[in-house]
Amino acid sequence: MVKIVDFKTYQKEDGTEFCTLKVQGGIEAVQSKETGKIYLTALLANVPCTFNAETCNSLIGTDFPGNVKKVEVEPYLYTIPSSGEEVTLTHRFEYVSEEKSIVHDNVVEKEFVM
Repeated sequence: MVKIVDFKTYQKEDGTEFCTLKVQGGIEAVQSKETGKIYLTALLANVPCTFNAETCNSLIGTDFPGNVKKVEVEPYLYTIPSSGEEVTLTHRFEYVSEEKSIVHDNVVEKEFVM
């Protein structure tokens, strides 16, 4: 399950606006690379939608099926907001529907089958 926790409005080049919903996945335990200690976190992803800002605002707190997964992508530059440091990332977080998640987790790619 994911929960809608926020939304953001963007403006396209032609001046029209669209919204994205920020969805949060379940809590995960992660081990710190620096200290080795366990901490809890939840993955976030932005999902474009056809809703206006009023509808998006009313949806905050809504749960629906699916997960937020880490997906490998081509390397890109990202600026860490708190420090201004620029780093290269090779992943992003995406919302994945429950059905797609089941297929992804249980189907073996053809090239890996012997």
